[in-house]
Amino acid sequence: MSNPSILILPGDGIGPEVMDQVTRIIDWFGAKRDLAFDVSTDLVGGAAYDAHGTPLHDDTMAKAQEVDAVLLGAVGGPKYDDLDFSVKPERGLLRLRKEMDLYANLRPAQCFDALADFSSLKKDIVAGLDIMIVRELTSGVYFGEPRGIFEEGNERVGINTQRYTESEIERAARSAFELAMRRNKKVCSMEKANVMESGILWREVVTKVCEEYPEVELSHMYADNGAMQLVRAPKQFDVIVTDNLFGDILSDCAAMLTGSLGMLPSASLGAPMANGRPKAMYEPVHGSAPDIAGQGKANPIACMLSFAMALRYSFDQGDEAARLEAAIEKVLADGARTGDLMGPEGGTPLSTTEMGDVILAALDASL
Repeated sequence: MSNPSILILPGDGIGPEVMDQVTRIIDWFGAKRDLAFDVSTDLVGGAAYDAHGTPLHDDTMAKAQEVDAVLLGAVGGPKYDDLDFSVKPERGLLRLRKEMDLYANLRPAQCFDALADFSSLKKDIVAGLDIMIVRELTSGVYFGEPRGIFEEGNERVGINTQRYTESEIERAARSAFELAMRRNKKVCSMEKANVMESGILWREVVTKVCEEYPEVELSHMYADNGAMQLVRAPKQFDVIVTDNLFGDILSDCAAMLTGSLGMLPSASLGAPMANGRPKAMYEPVHGSAPDIAGQGKANPIACMLSFAMALRYSFDQGDEAARLEAAIEKVLADGARTGDLMGPEGGTPLSTTEMGDVILAALDASL
């Protein structure tokens, strides 16, 4: 029986640095927990453009379609700002999402107790926070047609089209309800049904899907109010489901509730493959941070937590995912910090590799 397969795409900026630490974690599970993976590595984003003149080579896309899970670091950087839109690093990421049909983006926002003081909100607002945002990822305004910049009369006009089918909304909603059944059985659907026809359809379809989940409490909220409520009283939410554009905005808002983008993972899931596992890609929410790339300052935890999500959702290893999450929580409680997590009391931050060292030591201690 072959090992589960993982394609690693480190990407740009700090992507390779944080992914090196994830590779150490993967190796640890193989050596210490008899949980081996067949790992391959390839290029995406600016790194792929430098090598191939495209942000995602067709051969890499084919590999991504075949493996059990893709782990991605980050893409982009100022070096590529002047490229044509069609070959910018982010186009490689969007192609992966679209062609793998990764329609449900799971973005947890969890505030570790040791970091509750790092949020810009008061500690009592965020302490114990544990919410999940499900963002529809392959449709909506980022993909709708017509789109582009056109001449209209004596001026240019930029056009993007918000477009959703019932089936696209339905499958994202079902992902949210399935997650809620394993959590606190609450779903809040966010749209703009007051001013957008796509929002009206979104609300109707989500309401209909909810009929299949009578144990789940469903509420609806306009997305602008949702942004306000996330910073007013975030713990009122359990699972939030929303469209591509609003999900992009709301999940970044929720990310900062936890104190650092360097702490937040994500999973993008699609339809089941022949082996029953969903097509999947896992990536940290943070960007490529070119200002600190190559300096050993990056926080690898979000990328490690993305691998924990892969253990849980792609490889049915929930206990091992919890082991890794507990090791991370332990080192944070003990005061381990990278530069992005340093408080006013100061101290000497750990390097990217040193944070990997202490987390591996905590994993050893868990045996």
